[in-house]
Amino acid sequence: MSVHPPSNAMPRWTIRRLQKLKGKRPIVMLTAYDHPTASLLDEAGVDCLLVGDSLGMVVQGHRDTLGVTVRDMIYHGEMVARGSHRALVVVDLPFPVGQISVEDTLRQSARIMKRTGCQSVKLEGGADQAETIRRLVAAGIPVVAHVGLRPQTVHALGGYLVQRNADQILADALAAEQAGAWAVLMECVPQSIAERVTEQLRVPTIGIGAGVHCDGQVLVTHDLLGWHASAPPKFVRQLCDLRSGALEAAKQFCEQVHSRQFPGESETFS
Repeated sequence: MSVHPPSNAMPRWTIRRLQKLKGKRPIVMLTAYDHPTASLLDEAGVDCLLVGDSLGMVVQGHRDTLGVTVRDMIYHGEMVARGSHRALVVVDLPFPVGQISVEDTLRQSARIMKRTGCQSVKLEGGADQAETIRRLVAAGIPVVAHVGLRPQTVHALGGYLVQRNADQILADALAAEQAGAWAVLMECVPQSIAERVTEQLRVPTIGIGAGVHCDGQVLVTHDLLGWHASAPPKFVRQLCDLRSGALEAAKQFCEQVHSRQFPGESETFS
């Protein structure tokens, strides 16, 4: 059965329309890893859905993102793309895509776009990935560049640390823009540096832990909604506590089954 958008659905955001928001109003991006979450965030009015390799930690329970595969990204990307009718969908290129060769990155990116139906990929790197970004864009594959803290190089960086090398961050962002990236995501960067980068770039900047002056903001949805037992990072604003409500509901169900209060007459077929 084919899936059609609701009759009252707004047209899907395009890269050009999102780029025109720079200087007008911030872009809203949240992560999604499955169909119901994508559908809910799409209905809420989120502009971009990011199928992040953060799924390795958020969904799969790994300590970092390095174990995530292209197959994982395709599996989750397909679900998100099916759940989105309005939001533009961006899929991460997992490690080590981007580190092996330009040709491998091109092949894997094309495979991800073809299989998932997403509208863009995201690649960690700036100046060091300029040639790769250029080749992807030339092949018709839109790219979001990821600078600042790059989780795929967390061991080389010595941990999830705030990145304070302003010259390097700016150089990476400018190189990515010049290579054809349509947006630049900055992670864990001091606000003053992010503001400087945003002012010098023509393309939108999307911040996560990069202050209010970016052209857009992204968070991991599970952090936003309070779905984890652990405390969220400093840059997260948790707007509800889904975990506590779900935990209480599960406890009540256990008690009702143990005491034979469930199923009751209303849940039973005569």
